[in-house]
Amino acid sequence: MKPAPFEYHRVHSRDEAIARLSELGEDAKLLAGGQSLVPMMNFRIVRPSALIDITRVSGLDHVARDGGALSIGALVRHATLEHLGPEASSGYEILPRAARFVGHFPIRARGTFGGSLAHADPAGEWCMLALALDAQIVCEGPAGTREVEAADFFQGFMTTALAPEEIVTEVRFPRPWPQAAIQEFARRHGDFAIVAVIAALELVDGRCREARIVIGGVDEVPVRVPEAEEALRGAEPEPSAFEEAAAAAAREIDPVGDLHGSVRYRRELTEVLVRRALHEAVGNGG
Repeated sequence: MKPAPFEYHRVHSRDEAIARLSELGEDAKLLAGGQSLVPMMNFRIVRPSALIDITRVSGLDHVARDGGALSIGALVRHATLEHLGPEASSGYEILPRAARFVGHFPIRARGTFGGSLAHADPAGEWCMLALALDAQIVCEGPAGTREVEAADFFQGFMTTALAPEEIVTEVRFPRPWPQAAIQEFARRHGDFAIVAVIAALELVDGRCREARIVIGGVDEVPVRVPEAEEALRGAEPEPSAFEEAAAAAAREIDPVGDLHGSVRYRRELTEVLVRRALHEAVGNGG
C-alpha cells in the first residue's frame, strides 16, 4: 500500500512548526521519526493532508540533568536512551531497560521519544513510563508553553491533551526512581505487548514508602492501579506483599478480550507480570 496524496513541508524552528500547524489545520501531522505515522499512512488508516517535518528543528534532542530531575527533548531517539550513559541515567536506569522493548533496531534508531508520547499507544513503553514516574510533558503552541501532567496528557486511544496547533518539545521527570522495572509479554520480541507492566518502588528503612504500578495493553490508555499500590505502602518488600499487590492489580484492571487474548488471559498475565516486575524492582538500584 502507498499513502494518499499529501503536501510536504520541512521546518527549521519551533515557531515555524507551530505556524505551519496553525496554517494547515488539524488534518496536518508532524513528522519526527515517522515509525508509527508512516506505516499507518501506507495502510491508509490515517490520511493527513500535509506532513510537517520537524527533524531539523534544533534544541529538541537534548538529555539534561538538573540535580535529581531529568529532561528529555522530544526528538531524542529511542536508541539514544537505550545507550544512555551512567551520569545521565543514574536513578533512571529504567530508561535504557524500557528502550530495549521498543520495536526493533531500525525503529529505535529512527523513532523519537516525544513522537511516541504524542502517538499515545496504550502499550507504548514511554507512555507507561511517563505515567509511572509523574512526568510533565511540555507543549508549545501559539498561546505559549504549558506543562501537562502525564496523568492528564493521555485521554483515550491514541488521543492526548495536545492541541492541534501544539507540539511536544520536552518531557521532564521530577525525581529518580532507581528501584524500577519493566516486564512485557508479546508474541515476538519487538511486537506490541499483549500486557506490559512498569513497577517503581521507594524503599526506606526496609519498607515501601511509595509505589507506582502502571499497566499497558489492557485499556485505551496506560493505567495506574491504586489498590495494588496501596497494598505495598508500609509493607516489607517480600513475596507475600507482591502476591497481594499483583492480585489486586489483576482485579483492578478492566481489559477487553481480542484475538491476542481473552479478558481472563490478560488478567492472569497482568498478575504474573506485576509480581515479576516487583521482584525485579527490589533488586535494581541497590
